[in-house]
Amino acid sequence: MSSSEPKARPKPGPWPPAPESSPMPPSSWAKRTGFRPKFSGETNAGDSGQISMRPRPREPDNQPDLEAGRARAQPQPVAPRPEPAANGQAQGDKPPLPAPPAADKDQPAKRRRDSDGAVPKSSSPGANRRASAGPAPAEAPRRPNRSEEAVDMLPQTVDDDGFGSRHSHMKYELRDNPGLVPITFYGFQHFLSMLGSLVLVPLVIVPAMGGDHEDIAAVVSTVLLVSGVTTLLQSCFGSRLPLIQGPSFVYLAPALAIINSPEFQGLNGNKFKHIMRELQGAIIVASAFQAILGYSGLMSILLSSFILQFRLINPVVVSPTIAAVGLSFYSYGFPLVGKCLEIGIVQILLVIIFSLYLRKISILGHRIFLIYAVPLGLAISWAAAFLLTEAGAYNYKGCDVNIPASNIISEHCRKHISRMKYCRVDTSLALKSSPWLRIPYPLQWGAPVFHGKMAIVMCVVSIISSVDSVGSYHASSLLVASRPPTPGVLSRGIGLEGLTSVLAGLWGTGTGSSTLTENVHTIAVTKMGSRRAVEVGAGVLIVLSVIGKVGGFIASIPTVMVAALLCYMWAMLAALGLSNLRYSEAGSSRNIIIVGLSLFFALSIPAYFQQYGISPNSNSSVPSYFQPYIVASHGPFRSKYGGVNYVMNTLLSMHMVIAFFVAVILDNTVPGSKQERGVYVWSDREAARREPAVAKDYELPFRVSKFFRWVKWVGL
Repeated sequence: MSSSEPKARPKPGPWPPAPESSPMPPSSWAKRTGFRPKFSGETNAGDSGQISMRPRPREPDNQPDLEAGRARAQPQPVAPRPEPAANGQAQGDKPPLPAPPAADKDQPAKRRRDSDGAVPKSSSPGANRRASAGPAPAEAPRRPNRSEEAVDMLPQTVDDDGFGSRHSHMKYELRDNPGLVPITFYGFQHFLSMLGSLVLVPLVIVPAMGGDHEDIAAVVSTVLLVSGVTTLLQSCFGSRLPLIQGPSFVYLAPALAIINSPEFQGLNGNKFKHIMRELQGAIIVASAFQAILGYSGLMSILLSSFILQFRLINPVVVSPTIAAVGLSFYSYGFPLVGKCLEIGIVQILLVIIFSLYLRKISILGHRIFLIYAVPLGLAISWAAAFLLTEAGAYNYKGCDVNIPASNIISEHCRKHISRMKYCRVDTSLALKSSPWLRIPYPLQWGAPVFHGKMAIVMCVVSIISSVDSVGSYHASSLLVASRPPTPGVLSRGIGLEGLTSVLAGLWGTGTGSSTLTENVHTIAVTKMGSRRAVEVGAGVLIVLSVIGKVGGFIASIPTVMVAALLCYMWAMLAALGLSNLRYSEAGSSRNIIIVGLSLFFALSIPAYFQQYGISPNSNSSVPSYFQPYIVASHGPFRSKYGGVNYVMNTLLSMHMVIAFFVAVILDNTVPGSKQERGVYVWSDREAARREPAVAKDYELPFRVSKFFRWVKWVGL
């Protein structure tokens, strides 16, 4: 057996290898999808994950054909130094392969406890697997250990010290429990790093509904409570991954569309509560629809191929859909920052400097600037604005910011009232007026109001929210878990997201509850994947929600700073959406054209609907940054049924809806191989049940699973 091994091949050395050594052979996931990693530390952060050539002078002969979606045939090697294959042996050798123990003898011991098990059915050779000219081994391929699967992930590329394995990158993985004090610290850090995603949505929608500073503080406290409760439920009885639940940006556009509906424009008195009850009714109906989608097993069907190879959820579909969510709010971001440029620009520059230029600086083993880019940028710019306010930079003689603009007679004050409103930090009374103790409770705004047309809009958006969550489940599981979840576990997570969104509707957060897309970036940056840490952090969030001053403090963040932070958050969301292309052949002209058309029409078609029938002097009562969300009153779709007009004009004016439908149609009608289209690889149910590590990662606690073993489509 030893005579068949190439003599020129040195024994594997310590990990990470020297720069001139060959990269690690691809794992089983990489063999199925054709992924070829490049180990270059931080420079890989922007890698799309496509099949790419090695950065070596000698190019291998078996490079894949990106247009055809398959690997070119490789001739028999003539040089004595063969090309390494996925199992670590020479590819194309005529002698039989050595025994697996001989190949693994010198590799570093990187296996975690009980992480190896039976080979799942999904790892069998198929269309996604790279072609090989060498003889097929007689026995089933060895299941790679967890450290080898780390090449599948975007988060590994963040490590600047050289890519080694998943163990060397992550401080704590899914089932790790380092102790109460570290877990509490890391859990709070995890939520603090996602502060912008948790609290910025109510700071946008509540003022749009006519709410005052007290309403903003109350909704922020409600969001903190619901986010903590739903995160605990998802961690225990849903996907069981360390993913924070909260008010997703996916629900922001339909919420603004409902808020700016024609029937609400003339409301006077308690406008906030009336619109909130309308939102609650729409969210509850859409959440029930999402729960049925998950628990009925329909989500499992959508993940698998069936008639005509139709797939609703593919990387080529998910990527432009989520990117369109972030790009759709361009009319809100910088136009509000421009209200006070000296504060807004400083806020944006600070976040960019911390997250990009200072990201490699480590203090006590923590990349403080990268992890806390948003909170640090907010704190510094807020302090600078406070000093400018106290120094009298925004004081104008005879002008009072508390007087409505319509009642101001002086032309001098009219000229400066906008600057005083947006630049001063003492205009909000939320912190002073908020109580120390306030417990959010269900139906605190009144009984929900149900309207079919608004519920239909939210139901369509809940499908896109589910698509967003699928991408987050897949990316995070490859980093922190032993294997990706089964389609049943994924359906269980989507179903529970629907139930938790019902809670959000009952408590009145203004939006549905969903898995925040920024989870993947946060896990990569903090290197914290412990499920227990997220649960402890969720408990801390619940405690903070009953302290009224916390909600009042967050509600007092100046509007310009909120807009500046949202510019960064929405840009991150768009980038995270596009990063899903690494699971497909991003260099294929087919995928490039599909994604490009999806994004272009996602911006252009809604622009047509939003501008149709608008005269320059119409709707003057609606701010310019909310103009895209009043399309229901003037859209081009006009039939004799008012409800149909509302649904069609509203849905076709949403960027993410257009991107989703264009990508689904093109991806399922344009011919392309599985490798070219890309697929999310999920664990096989039977193989996962036989493997102890996968069972411990995803089985429900307290032996709840044994009561639901007959429900095969929502479990292991």
